Amino acid sequence: MEREAMEFDVMIVGGGPAGLAAAIRLRQLAAEKGQDIMVGLVEKGSEIGAHILSGAVMDPIGLDELMPDWKERGAPIDQPVTEDEFHFLWNERKATRIPNFLIPSPMHNDGNYIVSLGNVCRWLGEQAEAMEVNIFPGFPASEVIYEDGAVAGVITQDMGVGADGEPKPGHEPGYELRARYTIFAEGCRGHLAKELEQRFTLRRGVDPQHYGIGLKEIWRLGPEQHRPGLVVHTLGWPLDNRTGGGGFVYHFGDGLVAVGFVISLAYSNPYLSPFHEFQRWKHNPAVAASLAGGERIGYGARALNKGGLQSVPKLTFPGGMLIGCDAGLLNSAKIKGIHTAFKSGVLAAESVFEALSADQPAAELTDYETRLRDSWVFEELHRARNFEPGLKKMGTKLGAAFTFIDQNIFRGKMPFTWNAPKPDHATLVPADQASPIDYPAPDGKLSFDKLSSVYLSSTIHEEDQPNHLQLKDPEIPIGQNLPRYDEPAQRYCPAAVYEVVEEDGRKKFQINFTNCVHCKTCDIKDPAQNIHWVTPEGGGGPNYSNM
Repeated sequence: MEREAMEFDVMIVGGGPAGLAAAIRLRQLAAEKGQDIMVGLVEKGSEIGAHILSGAVMDPIGLDELMPDWKERGAPIDQPVTEDEFHFLWNERKATRIPNFLIPSPMHNDGNYIVSLGNVCRWLGEQAEAMEVNIFPGFPASEVIYEDGAVAGVITQDMGVGADGEPKPGHEPGYELRARYTIFAEGCRGHLAKELEQRFTLRRGVDPQHYGIGLKEIWRLGPEQHRPGLVVHTLGWPLDNRTGGGGFVYHFGDGLVAVGFVISLAYSNPYLSPFHEFQRWKHNPAVAASLAGGERIGYGARALNKGGLQSVPKLTFPGGMLIGCDAGLLNSAKIKGIHTAFKSGVLAAESVFEALSADQPAAELTDYETRLRDSWVFEELHRARNFEPGLKKMGTKLGAAFTFIDQNIFRGKMPFTWNAPKPDHATLVPADQASPIDYPAPDGKLSFDKLSSVYLSSTIHEEDQPNHLQLKDPEIPIGQNLPRYDEPAQRYCPAAVYEVVEEDGRKKFQINFTNCVHCKTCDIKDPAQNIHWVTPEGGGGPNYSNM
């Protein structure tokens, strides 16, 4: 196929905090040194921020280092944390507040801010454009260009292809965006990063990445209910002791509350539905009281990395590197990854800039990993390295006690490192060995159904296009997953994408891809690893506001 090509010095894939930080730092360095470096950035969302979803309580250290005058520039970061609460939920009726002195030190939020990461990224996009970064929203990078064993750029998704794979009227081939170096910042479970890990054996010698699914709603409260700056975290019910996760309630903005729930995707019961666990969690009085009289105005879901240092792959390869959540740099003991994403983007940019300034630039910039290892990012992740494996080994209650000892007494310097070698897709037990879960019907006040929730995500996909949720073997869902696991896709998906329906007296696996909120849970949790998430047509997916 004849494609138009564009040449850049650096191409960045992904308009989240890591990718935008890399773009801004490259242009800062170019201005400081009087060099002209052409930087491009592609983003699959309809605009910068459209696909960004995070809690989010942000440690400002990464942004402080990138742009010390962010306050003067008008960054939408103006709600400092004023109160920090942690509750253990015993059951649907009972909760106990945990004294702050018993909370592991990384989870304290002094000096942090409650933000909408989507709005922060929109603002960062404006800063980057003002610095002459070429930003292309609505252009998903669908393929990697390889030449002579190295990455040479990316190809964007073709537009105007029908469900039958044939070009429609108005069809436009994707662009070849060629670059001397390509920085991948796709976020958690990037589909190109997954390919790069396999091609360059980047995961050799490290643990598999581990994941959680984060579900989030935005609520609007009246002034009598709103407590700006309040951060609440919960542990315990409705999850059992062997299933990691917990909830959060963050008060910010003009009467807004971010309400969310994270569940480890290493759960074992195939009948578990993360969406429905989230909905029933809101009925505990510790949560329900804070939402009374409020209105739900937003919904979304996204996978997040939980593996920590032992799951970080090799980050460089000829022609490129991984940063941010593509690299797996979230600090799960701190429940934060925005600051590490910023820092990784800055360090990658500095490594690339130095190479571009050299007479003979190296093909693989291994010094990026050296910079990262010498930074506070590595120090943080090393201190938190036993958090996730500890929870897996000991369960929530003993794991929480171990974390307190590890972080508050030993400061993360225990003389051992635990591993978690079992991937999340391999943790389900057969359905006949599990207990079905009877989820209550939604009440329309605190709890809701999936389809009305997807509506609030403003998710849109052109229906006449190829399905971006590809089955490697279309027989596996009904022939293998249904009898063994009661096909868990119909429950782990938070957007009603997957259904088992009856057609002509036979079971059929139905994929409603237009509902997809791009959370990547199916790509992670399918026990047969049969579902492969690829990019849909540009601009498709959610259009998040205040997420």
